[in-house]
Amino acid sequence: MRPSRKADGLVALAPAAFASAGLLAAAMPGRIGWWPLLFVGLTPLLFSVLHARPVRSLLAGWLFGLVYHLALLYWILIVLGRYGGLPLNLSLPALVLLAAYMACFPAMGCFVMGLAVSRHGNRHYSAAALVWTAPVAWVGCEYLRAVLFTGFPWMDLGYGLFGQPMLIQAADLGGHHLLTFTLVLTNSLVAAGLDRLRRPAYPSRQARWPLLAAMAMLVATSGYSLARYQAVDAALAQARQARVAVIQGNIDQAVKWSQSTKAATVDTYLRLSQRVVREEDAHLVIWPETALPFYPQRDPLANRLTAFTTADNVWLLTGTPLITVAAREDGAEQERYWNGALLLGPGGQVGGEYAKRHLVPFGEYVPLRRWLPFLQPLVADIGDFSEGARQKPLILGAMRLGMLICYESIFPDIARESVDQGANLLVNITNDAWYGRSSAPYQSMAMTVLRAVENRRTLVRAANTGISGFVDPLGRITAQTELFVEAAQTAPVPLLELDTVFGRGGHWFGMICAVLAFLLVVVRRMRRL
Repeated sequence: MRPSRKADGLVALAPAAFASAGLLAAAMPGRIGWWPLLFVGLTPLLFSVLHARPVRSLLAGWLFGLVYHLALLYWILIVLGRYGGLPLNLSLPALVLLAAYMACFPAMGCFVMGLAVSRHGNRHYSAAALVWTAPVAWVGCEYLRAVLFTGFPWMDLGYGLFGQPMLIQAADLGGHHLLTFTLVLTNSLVAAGLDRLRRPAYPSRQARWPLLAAMAMLVATSGYSLARYQAVDAALAQARQARVAVIQGNIDQAVKWSQSTKAATVDTYLRLSQRVVREEDAHLVIWPETALPFYPQRDPLANRLTAFTTADNVWLLTGTPLITVAAREDGAEQERYWNGALLLGPGGQVGGEYAKRHLVPFGEYVPLRRWLPFLQPLVADIGDFSEGARQKPLILGAMRLGMLICYESIFPDIARESVDQGANLLVNITNDAWYGRSSAPYQSMAMTVLRAVENRRTLVRAANTGISGFVDPLGRITAQTELFVEAAQTAPVPLLELDTVFGRGGHWFGMICAVLAFLLVVVRRMRRL
């Protein structure tokens, strides 16, 4: 039996989907990280969408997304297998299911593009429509991925430029979504150019205006980035500074929570901290997420932290689990647990606490626990943490610390809201040991860089096994550690306090693109009625 025409069409689109998936996976931070591919990597997929029906475009986008996210998120096997204890016959399907879900968003984007540029039924449609529809649809779908089902905006396309400070300054206008927009716009222009070569009589004069407008936007964005880089660099030279140290304990995840090793863990952090305080005169020492493998309110080991801060007259910010006890209506006590941060000073002063706001599903809590009781055996060892509330920065002299615990750093609104509350220094504490020696720590660091640029704040990062380091408000990584080594780094951090368009309203850029993409679908549907 001969395959259907639909199957033939999908087979024809598959090479383009695979090509784009491979090129963009190679462009992202990690094993290869060749960022120039970002400017052309999406072109094969966009060119195929230009010559396919909407449904086939959707299937091509899904196939691209599946392959791309399998390559990007392969470290899930390490998390679930090595540290989660799941066999390969369970962890591999989990990875495939996650990649298949993530693939739905580029599929939706390609479907919207297909509706806009399809020549079937209207011969006047051209690649000019693709040039603007592609970035709007792509960014709109990235935004939806960030908010649906608690959100998982891992490595949106714009993050691939993290290592090129001269190219990412426009993030203080529309966030990292604006960077994605310009990258997709560039790719769609390349696709339009290829279509021009394929059909020399095209485009018409009327169709040239969208192309010229796209080129003008790219020139304007590049010019803004250059000018903004110079202006912020000049402001940094005048900013107040504080000396901050980050400590990377490199504690083995397999023994991190063992009762027999918790004293040795504290010894490691104290040894590294005492050196940087006494030799490099740090004002604030920062330890990673859950650096304390115990509840400080209930463990005598916490007294050693007080002794350190008092003897060395220094402040310590450490990640730690926290516990609170409240009386219930029936008179019984109810304990609540938090993945938090604690600011400690000389003499046992407590400068403040922070409770993580965006918890990891199935890592720090069980979603829909009441309705999914059959999941309980699978998550017996997962901490049942409560979700923290929005709160003001932790204040330490001139420093106002906006906290980001673990993957809170990949959610732009959390950092933006901290700055809106007055933070002049962003602090990301994390434990990336779960990822092993994979691309994930590099990807996590890349996303963190954009929080500094969007808000024009210095960002300090302390990670258990790396990557720890310092990012200035221009997105320059001024110092960073290697993976899986003990490290202690001290640096002067500028306390810059510039307002940004992103902070005032640019964070709506992704939502606006999502609304425009939806309206395009509605308009196309109404025209067919």
